[in-house]
Amino acid sequence: MSNPNALSRISILATEGVFASTLMHAKDFFHMASLRLGRQLGQGLTPAFETRLVSPDGEPVMTFSGTTIAVDGGLQDTDVVILPAFWGDFDALCAQYPQVVPWLRQCHAAGSAICGEATGAFWMAQAGLLDQREATTHWRFAGEFAERFPHVQFSPDKHLTDSDNLYCAGGTTSSCDLYMYLVERFCGANVAQGMARDVLFEVQRNYRPGRLGFGGQKLHLDSRVLQIQEWLEEHFAEKFRFEDVAREHGMSIRNFMRRFQAATGDKPLHYLQRLRIETAKNLLSTTRKSIKTISYEIGYDDASFFARLFRQHTELSPNQYRQQYRHKGT
Repeated sequence: MSNPNALSRISILATEGVFASTLMHAKDFFHMASLRLGRQLGQGLTPAFETRLVSPDGEPVMTFSGTTIAVDGGLQDTDVVILPAFWGDFDALCAQYPQVVPWLRQCHAAGSAICGEATGAFWMAQAGLLDQREATTHWRFAGEFAERFPHVQFSPDKHLTDSDNLYCAGGTTSSCDLYMYLVERFCGANVAQGMARDVLFEVQRNYRPGRLGFGGQKLHLDSRVLQIQEWLEEHFAEKFRFEDVAREHGMSIRNFMRRFQAATGDKPLHYLQRLRIETAKNLLSTTRKSIKTISYEIGYDDASFFARLFRQHTELSPNQYRQQYRHKGT
């Protein structure tokens, strides 16, 4: 579904107690992306895909703040599901809306991307979709989440997680990063960069935005390789030799190279380069740090080498990538 033409509908779930701000933030965000993509495809101001508010019964819902919001319809087939944050008794919501869990299972089985913001991740876990997979939620609900769903690999220190087309964002700012990733995935880099110029550049974060797109490469049974992947995510900017990493994890370099590629589908060096480049993309689009500083921070002392590598991965120079986010164009 990386082809933009394959994206036809995004469904945003509205339930009793939903935070209207998170509901409408998703609606406006993806509607804007749809208009931009439509213009890029030569459709003028016609949206390229539907962005729909849906409720389990197709009826209006009462939000957390007491506002009644109408929806566009009930649950249906969709390419992307957005589960906004809500406030209230989750057991009562499950009893009130028994349609949601089977719908989410059906959507995931059909290949839909499913995204939960803060407490929205509870729905994904309730459906069993996050069992043995990494997930996160808002810090205020971390204890309840971990207690309710012991089979989930809960990562309270992370603001974003992805695994098998299942995405979790801890809060509003991290959901911006998640939605931008989805726009780039489904609508292409030009639409994403235009969106980022308009709505993301001034967002202030107190965390590293993270690197989405690697979760699918963790769905394997080689626990040793998984440990190394997690180690690389923490130490990617450091100077090290893969021979030493392999030895510290009880493998010869030949065995390590073979097992890593068999498990992830990627050679270790290429995987490391992708980790670094994705971090650089975030720094280029969200900070004013110099190219040399960013190069150093992600592990490259030679800024010209970093620039060549960045172009290999993105077909743009670091400066071109940054300017596309800052330019006041489309």
